[in-house]
Amino acid sequence: MLLTEHRADRVVLYNISWQKFENLLVDLGESCSARVAYDDGTLEIMTPLPEHEYYKEIIGDIIKDTADVLELDYECYGSTTWKRELKKAGIESDNCFYFQNEALIRGKLKFDLNQDPPPDLALEIDVTSKSLDRFPIYARLGVPEIWSYDSGKIKIYQLQGEEYLERETSLVFPNLNIQEIPSLIKRYRMTGRRVFRQAIREWVRGQMG
Repeated sequence: MLLTEHRADRVVLYNISWQKFENLLVDLGESCSARVAYDDGTLEIMTPLPEHEYYKEIIGDIIKDTADVLELDYECYGSTTWKRELKKAGIESDNCFYFQNEALIRGKLKFDLNQDPPPDLALEIDVTSKSLDRFPIYARLGVPEIWSYDSGKIKIYQLQGEEYLERETSLVFPNLNIQEIPSLIKRYRMTGRRVFRQAIREWVRGQMG
């Protein structure tokens, strides 16, 4: 029996087989703006709001600009669908990046998490609470670090065994005070994206100086 839960910006489906999940991904296609998460039979489909997309993009820009200033090689795969049938886990993060494992996946356009490493960093924007807890999904996929933006704060979580623990510093940028990012967004939000990105680069240089 198929059970559903509806909210304004999402639908949650229960008793969904892995094959149905795979078929739905094909039906949605790569151009769909919806975000999906699958956890052992439970499937959530979310439609992002403008506020969600704003923070997704601006924090993603911050990560890229920081990597450029620090001269760190990286790759960004946006909202790619990461999945492992054996783990009954699948997710589309709001954004994701390779840093430590960038050299292993450089230039790749297709992935198999049974062989390839998962992203080193995933970004989750929680401007509206999600019905499905995504952390157990990320844990079964083996993503080492998650940044979660929620209510004007960024929290850093790192995988320890089979669960995520909150940390003060990032594995990717250990010398930066990541918790300052929301206040920087608030301070420069009305200046425009170009000025904001220049300010971020100066902030990174100041942190490293």
